[in-house]
Amino acid sequence: MASVLVVEDEGALNDLLRAELETEGHAVRQARDGRTALRMVEEETPQLVILDWMLPGLDGLSVCRQLRQRYLMPIIMLTARGEEVDRVLGLEVGADDYLVKPFSMRELLARTRAALRRVELEGRRGAGNSAQEVIAQGELRVDPSSHRATMGDEELALTPKEFDLLLLFVSNPGRAFNREFLIERLWGHDYEGFDRAVDNHIRRLRSKLGDFGEKITTVWGLGYRFVP
Repeated sequence: MASVLVVEDEGALNDLLRAELETEGHAVRQARDGRTALRMVEEETPQLVILDWMLPGLDGLSVCRQLRQRYLMPIIMLTARGEEVDRVLGLEVGADDYLVKPFSMRELLARTRAALRRVELEGRRGAGNSAQEVIAQGELRVDPSSHRATMGDEELALTPKEFDLLLLFVSNPGRAFNREFLIERLWGHDYEGFDRAVDNHIRRLRSKLGDFGEKITTVWGLGYRFVP
């Protein structure tokens, strides 16, 4: 069972999502606008957020962006906007997955299970590696246990996917990873993604790392690698 926050302004759909998720055994809370969603997350942090794009007042993209400044829980975005540029934009602001309306409830529940399974696996990995030391590369420190990365004395504001990318790179210096591997590793083998999602995450990660970001190099025709 997981705690899930459903943020959807269409009352009937919001109630349907709650009913289906509760049938799966989850504890569900509901919000119908962005500001209420942010307040509810602050009051009690959920393990997963299902977030509609088009919300009254504060839209889903703004909510997602603000959540990513403080929280690491998976966010699945729901939207009627199905163009590639919209999907890229949703992922760029920190969403972990994306479903275009109308969608099947079976697919939503499958993606919910996949997102929560990744969180559980990461938690087990962290528990099993509790004695694992912080990975250091120059001023960069990456702590797998606390899911934090710092550059000097400053903590980096990374999304979960950006942190996973950074941890993968610094744990395997010099190894080249192709985009297909990165998509499967970060989103799962059933993710119907596209290369630009990886490229955009790499671009944002490099930007947040500053000059250190140049150590994540492009391997033309393949993907990326970290040069220590």
